[in-house]
Amino acid sequence: MKLLLIGSGGREHALAWALAKSPGLTKLYAAPGNAGIAEIAELTSLNVEDHGAIIDFCHAMDVDLVVIGPEAPLVAGLVDDLEEAGIKAFGPSRAAAQLEGSKAFTKGVCDEAGIPTAGYGRFSDVEAAVAHVRETGAPIVVKADGLAAGKGVVVAMTLEEAEQAVTACFEGSFGAAGAEVVIEEFLEGEEASFFVLSDGTNALALATAQDHKRAHDGDQGPNTGGMGAYSPAPVMTDAVISEVMSRIIEPTIKTLAARGTPFKGVLFAGLMITGDGPKLIEYNTRFGDPECQVLMMRLESDLLDLLLASVEGRLDQATADWREEAALTVVMAAGGYPGSYEKGTEIRGLTAAGKDDVAVFHAGTKRDGDRILANGGRVLGVTALGATVREARERAYAAVKTIDWRDGFCRSDIGWRAIERETEG
Repeated sequence: MKLLLIGSGGREHALAWALAKSPGLTKLYAAPGNAGIAEIAELTSLNVEDHGAIIDFCHAMDVDLVVIGPEAPLVAGLVDDLEEAGIKAFGPSRAAAQLEGSKAFTKGVCDEAGIPTAGYGRFSDVEAAVAHVRETGAPIVVKADGLAAGKGVVVAMTLEEAEQAVTACFEGSFGAAGAEVVIEEFLEGEEASFFVLSDGTNALALATAQDHKRAHDGDQGPNTGGMGAYSPAPVMTDAVISEVMSRIIEPTIKTLAARGTPFKGVLFAGLMITGDGPKLIEYNTRFGDPECQVLMMRLESDLLDLLLASVEGRLDQATADWREEAALTVVMAAGGYPGSYEKGTEIRGLTAAGKDDVAVFHAGTKRDGDRILANGGRVLGVTALGATVREARERAYAAVKTIDWRDGFCRSDIGWRAIERETEG
């Protein structure tokens, strides 16, 4: 099969890396890709917002399947347009992708299906939102309703912080994403990520992960798109997974199917494991980044076969097999991220770092002749396997030390919760 992969981040490099191992793959294109993806796929300079150009490319190159990595093309309806043109695509329709595109939409699904989630309010003007914050008190969670590149959520520990977050949304800090604000109760517990594939009717559980959103050690500093992750997540026991499937995932899929907007693709549930059981924080409608990196390192099954089973409605016949080892990703980011940062600094030592049970997934990189240059905020995902999370972490950080990048930084404590559990055990 010939595939076109849409995206340019670490998630897409991990997907390309896994897809390249499939015996069913004959050609892999990527748009726009990055320096790492270029080593295993042919890059094309397609504008991913130009659906007509993507369709024309697929027809000209006889592309059999389009795999869409990021959320924005999904919310923009790329899958709908491809399918209308007779081209198979992995991912949800525009309507189903609203699970990620609108926090308020997801809350409505939760209300309809009786899915456990945080209490909330929806607001379209700043005065009403601030009044709600003052009435409720802190800590409290303020979310821009729409897509904000992982940065539209503020966990406010004080009233002042909450009011500033509300004001920032309505003043346009997140563009159109902040035109409506969802304000949620603060949930106590441990966060985890859970992934399933859906074909609109059936759900196939994949694996669990935990990520680290804060920029600095000790979960300090601003929220980011993710500074590291590991899989599996020890807090996601078999009993918790069973409860998540029956009380959160399956009701979601049934509700969307009943609405006439069945969900096909990967459903990424961000969860809080509370004293009252798992509660849904939010949905993403694509693989996480950097969670995808640890999942692809552990996946033993043929990724292409699984994606096709989702697209073709036969997940009830599919299974997903995983390596017993743990995987851990350390994200190397440009100095200043998630604020302003410099582009164009050179990165050396990547070949030496990626060996044995370590893979270096590129996110924000570009090639300049023989040089690899930083070209984004989150730039590399150094990912390792190990018999335990501790062993995977040791290997990942050993690889980080071999990378020569004067402008890069990373957290030094990725996986600390799991390692504490291993130590206690």
